[in-house]
Parts: sequence; structure tokens; C-alpha cells
Amino acid sequence: MQKTLIVVDMQNDFIDGSLGTKEAQAIVENVKKKIAEYRKRGDEIIFTRDTHQENYLDTPEGKKLPVKHCICGTKGWGIAEGLEVPGCSYIDKPTFGWTRWNERNFEKIELVGLCTDICVVSNALILKAMFPDAEITVDAGCCAGVTPGTHRAALETMKMCQIEVIE
Repeated sequence: MQKTLIVVDMQNDFIDGSLGTKEAQAIVENVKKKIAEYRKRGDEIIFTRDTHQENYLDTPEGKKLPVKHCICGTKGWGIAEGLEVPGCSYIDKPTFGWTRWNERNFEKIELVGLCTDICVVSNALILKAMFPDAEITVDAGCCAGVTPGTHRAALETMKMCQIEVIE
């Protein structure tokens, strides 16, 4: 059975850049180990990248979150050093959740990354709706939210929607 690891938005701006947090910085090594496990087995690894343009502050999202981040091509947009591996693929998504997952086929999916309470939960719920029979897991130790409280709330939401959460 093909296993897929989706590494959500492990980008510099969310770790130690304009929207970085100590909680995000604390999970980098856990995520690195998880990627190594998948790579060793030869499983699929997909990185999503939150991708905005220079006009971000003029967009609907930018008006609600007026902090420039993940501007395509900048250091902040890049994946954190040491996480990328040969053979991985990338999805540049312009908003929280990628709505074209159905262009792929999944049986077993694990999500890790940032932010639990925005992009991880959005993608997990979209995947659950598109692939109701797929096994979908989120590793809480490889995720961080905007705050510890909203991280916990997102994990509880995913559990309620029958997504397995590894504590």
C-alpha cells in the first residue's frame, strides 16, 4: 500500500520568519525524522508551500492577516533547511487548503507541519472529504499551531472528523 507524507508549509516565514513561533521551531527536528522514515521506505513525500505574491496585502487574506509572508521566491517562502529530500514533490497553494488533491490517488496519508489550526486542519478535512476511505493520520508531535490552545483545538476537530491523531 502506497503511503504518502504531506509536509504542510514547513517554510521559513512560519518557523523563524515573519509569522514564526517557538512552537514551530521546536518541531523541525521531529519533522526531519519523519521525512527520513518515509524516504528510507521509499514512500511518497509531498511538500506544500503557502505561496503569495508581492500584492499579498491587497488580497482578501492579506486584509485579514496584514503580515507579508511566504512571498514566492523569497527566503521566507523556502522550505526550512535540511527538510527537502531528493524525489519529493511540491504543491504551491495560494490559500490554506489545496482543493486539487483529487487529481491524485491516495490510500494512506500522514500530515505534518504548520500551522495545525489553519493549513494542516484545512488540508486534512479536504482530504477526508475527497478520500473518505483513505487512512488519514496527523502526527501532533510534528505539528504546531498559532498558539498551543488553537493547536489542541484543531487536533480535537480532526479527531471528531475521524482523522487519526498520533499524540
